[in-house]
Amino acid sequence: MVFDPTSHKLEPGVAEFYRHAMNELQEHGVDFLVGGAYALRVYTEIERHTKDLDLFVRRVDRDRALAVLEAAGYKTEVTFPHWLGKAYHLGQYIDIIYSSGNGLCDVDDEWFNHAIEGDCLGVPVRCVAPEEMIWPKAFIMERERFDGADIAHVLHACAKTLDWNRLIDRMGDNWRALLSHLILFGYIYPGERANIPEWVMTQLMTKLQAELSANGAPNRLCQGTLLSRAQYLVDVESWGYRDARMKPRGSMSEEEIKIWTQPIKEAAA
Repeated sequence: MVFDPTSHKLEPGVAEFYRHAMNELQEHGVDFLVGGAYALRVYTEIERHTKDLDLFVRRVDRDRALAVLEAAGYKTEVTFPHWLGKAYHLGQYIDIIYSSGNGLCDVDDEWFNHAIEGDCLGVPVRCVAPEEMIWPKAFIMERERFDGADIAHVLHACAKTLDWNRLIDRMGDNWRALLSHLILFGYIYPGERANIPEWVMTQLMTKLQAELSANGAPNRLCQGTLLSRAQYLVDVESWGYRDARMKPRGSMSEEEIKIWTQPIKEAAA
């Protein structure tokens, strides 16, 4: 699988920035996977140039990756300690990603065990597998960004070969988010509904029916914060709901949530 550098309308020097950064990481033994728009193109042939390159690393490799890029001459920062660092050059940047904004999708060995061999801008790389593309994207439902179309397009291309058991395991207790995207897929592509295995829909719908039949106690938990860092703040700050991102239910500390939320409040000020 090849990412053709001539097909992307990159500003002068940007492609070289990306190539140089990837080569430096490889030469210093830092494992990474290419994701984002570049990986999306591998599976769907959809070309979408953004102002960044997404590189996924294990959390333990974050500081080493940023140190290598800083030594290569690029400005670096730990943008949000719980999931994201960046390297800057020529007004562009590379995202060094080791989890997800909601703290659910840590980059672990399984990302690398199932990665796809490829070529990005002339550099031999490994690409994020479709299951790991869908997993974090399933939770991105911001007012200004919704990744449902990306998921639909990945499913359109990969549903017949997807490791569905592995994806369902990845989603865990958040299977409702996956089910919502699968229902939308059948709405978007009525002629391709059968590409989603019947057993997958049956298993998830059985879970749903079991929940509908249960008489559980009132639960003042808001999982909307796993889908949007902005749109459900009123629930956890004013309406008395517990934040599903917070430990021990989630993986984030109060301080990490505060850092992640602060730019929203600054923009609204």
